[in-house]
Amino acid sequence: MGQHVQLAAAVLLVFLLTARWYSDDLRELVEDGPRVGHLLLQTVYGLVWRPSVDVRAGDYGVGYPLAANLSACHPSFTDANRPTNCCPLRRDADQRVIDFELPKLVQSPLRVRRAAHLLNNEYIAKYQRAVAIMKSLPSDHPHSFFRQANNHCLYCTGSYDQVNSSFLFKIHRSWLFFPWHRAFLFFHERILGKLIGDDTFALPYWNWDNPDGMVMPEFVNEGALNNEQRDYTHLPSNVADLNYHVGEIRRQPEQQVAVNLAFMYHQMVSGAKKPDLFLGCKLTAGPEGACNGPGTIEGAPHNTLHTWVGSGLNPERENMGAFYSAARDPIFYPHHANIDRLWEVWRKLRESAVPDFTESAWLDSSFTFYDENLRFVRIKVRDCLDIAKLGYAYQNIDLPWLQARPKPAVSPEIARNILKKKEAMDRLLTPANLIREAAFFGNQERALESTVRVKLHRSRRSRSQAEKADEEEALVVYGIRVKGDTYAKFDVFVNLVADEETTGPLAREFAGTFVNMPRGARRVPPESSQSDVLMKKTLKLGISELLEDLEADQDDTVWVSLVPRGGTGVNITVEGVRIEFVR
Repeated sequence: MGQHVQLAAAVLLVFLLTARWYSDDLRELVEDGPRVGHLLLQTVYGLVWRPSVDVRAGDYGVGYPLAANLSACHPSFTDANRPTNCCPLRRDADQRVIDFELPKLVQSPLRVRRAAHLLNNEYIAKYQRAVAIMKSLPSDHPHSFFRQANNHCLYCTGSYDQVNSSFLFKIHRSWLFFPWHRAFLFFHERILGKLIGDDTFALPYWNWDNPDGMVMPEFVNEGALNNEQRDYTHLPSNVADLNYHVGEIRRQPEQQVAVNLAFMYHQMVSGAKKPDLFLGCKLTAGPEGACNGPGTIEGAPHNTLHTWVGSGLNPERENMGAFYSAARDPIFYPHHANIDRLWEVWRKLRESAVPDFTESAWLDSSFTFYDENLRFVRIKVRDCLDIAKLGYAYQNIDLPWLQARPKPAVSPEIARNILKKKEAMDRLLTPANLIREAAFFGNQERALESTVRVKLHRSRRSRSQAEKADEEEALVVYGIRVKGDTYAKFDVFVNLVADEETTGPLAREFAGTFVNMPRGARRVPPESSQSDVLMKKTLKLGISELLEDLEADQDDTVWVSLVPRGGTGVNITVEGVRIEFVR
């Protein structure tokens, strides 16, 4: 009895201490205070978890906003067991943090980010000079290229803990991907302009979604913008493969352009009808808010082009091919400027006045950067949503992929007959207890050593256009695990009967792709409960329009094929596939 009383008293004491730590008066001490406070919170973490924000206002229906504990930066090892440390030499936690204020744009024209393939020599020279100056700064200077590159490493490998939590803060594979990179580029661009004394300077964007811009820009292979850690077989004049996989199929330039345009149509239009599908899963603070599900564009062309540029001679295709090293390559910045531009394009295509997300858990998540005046600034997602208010715009370029809607590789009627015959033959040759029509693979995860096919039953058929506008039918591949956090890729098809090795985005049967880009770093010591190596991933793909084009909208079932690419399926296991309806 006495032991139970002591235990109850201990739990009560911990609760009271925790409540005090999270009081309004002492919240700042916890966020910016000594490491001992952070360790105390980790100790009580299993008993009490409290948000680091004032929950009395705002919509926190899906969880609480994220912020980094700047006093909890950890060294890491790469996947190849080479030590790396993204942490700043001068602790960010020791710096005074100010809240971001939108720039005053009373009479200043918007800075215009221009397509890289359309730049003139004067602009290129200015960009080269700005990066050269940035590279010449001491490595511990917040404006140095070294520190700029490590900003990406910090937030993308889990070098920081979340505030008031032992969970790591990582912005990839979630709804924080787009706003974090927008904020990062915003400050990076302002610093470059400051270094050359040009307030109008704007980053260029690598316009790889346009046929004229699908080749790596020539100028990034010269001067301060050059980087030796690139795949030399992909240098100009090779056309980029937006759905690239290691062991790629080499195509003629005009054929590769056609594949790229069809792929962009899927990633930007038919597969991305809803914010959850385009922007990614709703990552929020604490253990209950963890998720690992990228949006369409983050998976590809974002990840695929990182891999395409990175050197195949390096263990993790550094620099661009791994998160920890990607921003060391100057092409990272024009690449991400185009990613940011596509976010704007997608928002305009939606023709909706409704924000991407309205939850405060998204809008109030925050990141910290040094600005051009060496002030340490906290910027929230809500500050990043209007690029005009941030003072920049994008040069308008045609979007030929809008007219590149794919067609079925095989007539839907013929495909349906082939699938029925194949199913009948499988039933004849396979014992009944081995026929796998269920999309859940039971207690045994299914390895993708070869193509996996599952038959999915559809609960809702022949929906009206209004119903489809309200809810997008989506394929969900869940419980995806990648061994060792290595590069891995598989494509997803619906009702595929054509050759799976040669069929790709040009075929309407193509539903999307999963691409795992190595984070290239893990915490030391690794925390297996939340390690990226162990955290299961989710792929969510919109298919309403695809089903219409395959004349399968009224069918009770569809066949889904998971096709591993580049021999990487041996490192991939999947728990199952299901259909969801996404608002």
